[in-house]
Formats: sequence, structure tokens, C-alpha cells
Amino acid sequence: MIIGCFALVEPFTPVRRQFQLIREMGIDYVDLTDSHDGASLGSEAGFVASLSLDSHPGKIRRLVEEFGLTMTSVCAHANLLDPTSPDRYGTAEVIKAIRLAHLLDVKQVITTELEPKTDFGRGLSRQEKLFSIREKLYEPVLWAEELGIELLLEPHGELTDTVDGMSAILEALGHEATVGVNLDTGNSWLGGGDPHEFVKVFGRRIKHVHWKDMPAELESQRGTRFGCGMATIPLGDGVLGIRQIVAELQAAGFDGPTTLEVAGVENVKKSVERLREWSEARCV
Repeated sequence: MIIGCFALVEPFTPVRRQFQLIREMGIDYVDLTDSHDGASLGSEAGFVASLSLDSHPGKIRRLVEEFGLTMTSVCAHANLLDPTSPDRYGTAEVIKAIRLAHLLDVKQVITTELEPKTDFGRGLSRQEKLFSIREKLYEPVLWAEELGIELLLEPHGELTDTVDGMSAILEALGHEATVGVNLDTGNSWLGGGDPHEFVKVFGRRIKHVHWKDMPAELESQRGTRFGCGMATIPLGDGVLGIRQIVAELQAAGFDGPTTLEVAGVENVKKSVERLREWSEARCV
């Protein structure tokens, strides 16, 4: 199993420091976790771990190579339910992420719908939400298909967090060879879904995994909270049955990249050890 790490390990430090920490933990794979259009004051000043989608790819490539890492994905989580606006991460940014991934020889871009923040977005019916997602991802899917990029939908919103909602989006988008699933174990559970059912239903359409385990005290928030950036406990200390999910993924033939979204260096290290143990135990 390919095990990578979320490039947001230490707050208020630049991407270079994130990559350095990941290398020091003995992890070989990383994603481009946070990105933005144009310039960013926080990134320029060195206290935001974000890279510009407009960066020269050689600049990012050299940064990755400096620490002997391999980038597996570009994250492009978008607002797909609110109206299009210059200050919202949406269709244009997802296309830029796909083009940047292509230039970096990275094969996966991960997106999702996120929660709406306007009265307009919150007032959409289910069918209107599906239409909005389909409309905003129509051109990105064509770009991904043209450039040989897998565009993956992650559970991180009211629709994507459940098997039923994710199925409806995948059916609406079509292009099965291009559009797939990035399973986020914690998000799917927190949003009221079941990560075990995701594996059962989507099987080989799962091309990437974001690992989180969730503590029992979040049970009361299930179905009302859609997505969380990081888990605060190591894999195996929560209620999701991560070891079983590893076995289920392997039984389904999954052999793609995975990314730890776990806060704290020691929690990350413990999660890596357990993932390696569980995946190797299943393979022998």
C-alpha cells in the first residue's frame, strides 16, 4: 500500500517545511494539499502551506525532489453549490489543478462539493444540487479526460458523504474511466455514511484513500457535520474499524495511493506503523 501524508503537518509554516517534516517521518509520498489562484500574501510571507495553481511546475517539482518525495495528487476541493464568484474556489480552479497535475506528471486531482455558504446554496433542492455539481464539473471532466488525469470525488459534503449521494453524482457525471472516488474514511462516517459500504459499492472506482479515524464522542454529530480536515487520533484508536477497511480495500483490488490526514507527528508515525502492519498481514 502506498502511504503518503497530508502536507499540513505543522501550522503557520510553508510547504517546504511540511515536506521536510514528512521526509523526517520516513514517509515517501505527499500530496499538494492546499492551493490558490495567483499570489498569496500568506504563502509569500511563509506562514501558509499553500502553493499557487499558477506556479511554474518546475518550481514545485524541485521542491518535491529536494526531499526525495513523490507527489500522488493535487487537492482541489471546490465550492460546487454556491453561485460562481471570483472569490470562490470552483470550476476554473479545478481546471487549473488538472493542468498543473498534468505538468507535474501527477495522475490524480481530488475535488468535492463542500458545504454551501450562501442562502442560495443552502436553499437548493437535491436535484438542483446534483445539477449544480454536474454543471460546475462538466468542463473539468473533459480537461481531465484529455490530459489523462483521474478526477476523484471525495466525501466532504451532504451528497458525497453517502453512498446514495455519491452514486447519483457519479451517474450524473459519467466518464467512468476518468471520474472516480477518493474515499475519506472519516468524512464519510461523520457525514452519516459508512466507509465500509463505500468500499463494497464502489470497489475499483476508489482510486485514492484519505485516512482518518474518528473518536466515539463525535457520534452525536454524525449526519450534521460534513467533513473535517484532520483526525486528532491515530488510526486504530477510533470507532471506524480501519484495520477492517484496509482488508476490504485489498480484497477489492485496491493498490493505489493513500494519504494520512492525521494531526500530530506521533499520531502520524503510529498510524504509518499500523497501516504497514495491517496491509502486510493481509498480503501474506
